[in-house]
Amino acid sequence: MLKALSRRACLFGVLALATSGAAFADKPPATGLGQSWPNASDVSSNPNFHAYVFNIGGIQFVQINDANGNVLGAVGTAGGQFITLPVGRFAQQVSTPQQGPAVPTTATPTTAPTTVYQDPATTVTATALSDGTMQLKASVSSCDPETCATHIQ
Repeated sequence: MLKALSRRACLFGVLALATSGAAFADKPPATGLGQSWPNASDVSSNPNFHAYVFNIGGIQFVQINDANGNVLGAVGTAGGQFITLPVGRFAQQVSTPQQGPAVPTTATPTTAPTTVYQDPATTVTATALSDGTMQLKASVSSCDPETCATHIQ
């Protein structure tokens, strides 16, 4: 009887260890950068857009989609430095503090810039242009980390 109880206790212990790993594991990494509906949480601060964040190797990638899931553009950022990524319908109109849009335009803004994504380090705005395109602008956030809560991690 003691031997059977000992086996049950060992089996229970092994099962408990096996299942606890899944409970304490970090959430799985977001995947699908460049896709219409990536496997990532929508962290947009604007209901007319979707914003997805991917963290890989210390670099944060922010992808902006329109309400229909069309990829508009994306940036990578680390330590206040930005790079535009060649994805999205308006990738040529993405600007950062380090670089302007890849293709200059004579189109004028038809609306004021609207904040699409913001966290304590990064802000991304979208501005509709008169030629039907959209300009995305990534910049270093100026919000207070205590009150800048539009980014969900």
